[in-house]
Amino acid sequence: MTEQWRKSSHSGGANDSACVELAGLPAGVGIRDSKDPEGGRLTVRRAAFGELVRRIREGALDR
Repeated sequence: MTEQWRKSSHSGGANDSACVELAGLPAGVGIRDSKDPEGGRLTVRRAAFGELVRRIREGALDR
């Protein structure tokens, strides 16, 4: 199975150095730096990723 990475909608343009990509992986959600696709990756459980997204949307991480 080929991984289908997609760039975050919150990443900037081609000159933005803070770009991330996400992929659905068997073990959870993969996160990588779009500027270094062969570099390191982080894989988190789907539930943990969902909780992170929920907290970001609620602004809970700004406190």
